Amino acid sequence: MLRATDMAQLLLTQRLKTGDVVVDATVGNGHDILFLADQVGPSGCVIGFDVQQAALDQAAALLGGRSNVRLVHAGHERLAEHLADEHVRLAAVMFNLGYLPGADKTVTTGAATTLAALQQALALLGIGGVVTLVLYPGHPGGAEEARAVLAFLESLDNDFAVSRYHRVNAVKPAPELLVVERKR
Repeated sequence: MLRATDMAQLLLTQRLKTGDVVVDATVGNGHDILFLADQVGPSGCVIGFDVQQAALDQAAALLGGRSNVRLVHAGHERLAEHLADEHVRLAAVMFNLGYLPGADKTVTTGAATTLAALQQALALLGIGGVVTLVLYPGHPGGAEEARAVLAFLESLDNDFAVSRYHRVNAVKPAPELLVVERKR
């Protein structure tokens, strides 16, 4: 079975094209931003956000100096502020919530900043664009963040289609994937 992060990438593989503008809202270990950079090619643009410089440094090393990526040392709740000059509609935004693997587990995403970032992402999303969110309800604060994100997404109107992928027979709270597509 695919992990939630793999499923998010698989879904976007079918949607992204060369030249698209996309966002990695939580750079973390750099795997999603590398994936996005490969998908949109040198004519595309990837903007990645993280509050931890260590995450950005790790991603920069993984990216190997690609010119189509801009790394931003800021929280994802500042997404719109850093995209104000872009004047484009986003093709995709990826969120991989929680904490940076191998780092301080007390530095995590939270409901307030994630909801602010999600609202901004949806406002900047083009028609047919997709937002993926991998939630980790099993870590401290993760269940609260997951509930808040789900409640917000359930309140969206029919301009958006929201899908949820999760393991139904997990013994403990397992990661899950939410996918939001802008229909109109």
